[in-house]
Amino acid sequence: MTFDELYEIAKNTLNPRKISAKSYAGSVAAAILTESGKVYTGVCIDTPSSMGFCAEHAAIASMITAGENRIVKLVSVYKDETIIPPCGRCREFICQIHDENNNCAVMIDKDTVVTIGNLLPYHR
Repeated sequence: MTFDELYEIAKNTLNPRKISAKSYAGSVAAAILTESGKVYTGVCIDTPSSMGFCAEHAAIASMITAGENRIVKLVSVYKDETIIPPCGRCREFICQIHDENNNCAVMIDKDTVVTIGNLLPYHR
């Protein structure tokens, strides 16, 4: 699967909306390609006091639920359809769920792909 295809899946997963008086969801969507060739998606949930979670975490939860943990490619998209890199917390989380995920390819801009290891260079 190409990054363009993965981007389209993430973009089509976006669903920005207010879910309660103080919480929002769906303004960021992530699509993950695993070594088996399956794609898992997720959206962020933004709540007060940092109780929500990122789109990457939601996609990873689906992937783990399905019995997988090795990520090959990842792309995250903001509600205006721009590509955004995973935050530091997500970078660390990705590395912790499989020892080889530091090699996961991440699209951080339309023409730029790096590894999680590039984004988190001193991970141990």
